[in-house]
Amino acid sequence: MAQTPAAAVQLTQNPHAVREAREKNLEVAIGHEVRKLRQRQRMTGADLAAQTGLSVGMLSKIENGVISASLTTIQILANALRVPLVQLFSGYEEPRGAMHVKAGTALEIDRAGTRAGHQYHMLGHIGSNNSGVVVEPYMIVLTEDSDRFPTFQHEGIETLYMLEGRIGYRHADQIYDLEPGDSLVFDADSPHGPQVLTTLPARYLSIICYPQSK
Repeated sequence: MAQTPAAAVQLTQNPHAVREAREKNLEVAIGHEVRKLRQRQRMTGADLAAQTGLSVGMLSKIENGVISASLTTIQILANALRVPLVQLFSGYEEPRGAMHVKAGTALEIDRAGTRAGHQYHMLGHIGSNNSGVVVEPYMIVLTEDSDRFPTFQHEGIETLYMLEGRIGYRHADQIYDLEPGDSLVFDADSPHGPQVLTTLPARYLSIICYPQSK
């Protein structure tokens, strides 16, 4: 059975939302959080220094981000402020990866199951990251009618966007007629692959998303 059209799905994520700005310097981020929590609890610097065994001068340097506190010191501060250790890192903005691939420079790869006349061009790759998600974007070009794909099965969600040509793309027990401008999003754990090569050459984007290995 076909899935509900995209227009009928109620989306809840705001694509224009912007998170509160975070500090890119770890020491400054920790210091800001310590000061914020201390002030929220109506503690003076002297009060917190006394509870932690730190000098007022050392605490001031930590709050102003001018020194790098040891993990032991950060744990002592967290205990005195009665918050989990990780909360003192909550204002830190870790570097986020991006990869720009210029036209004509995508890497052609041999993907498991690739057959003659079927070209896979990897459009980018970001390794280990904090999102918990791996994304593999490909440009796939089919140029020969002499071979058929075996059915693929792998974890994750796959999105296809047709750019050129026309194919019948199989997913589970259904074949979808794809032509330029069409898209198909599916659970990649079901057997899938281009089965009917109607008009060649065919060219489409394939974007695979799956959980990052622990």
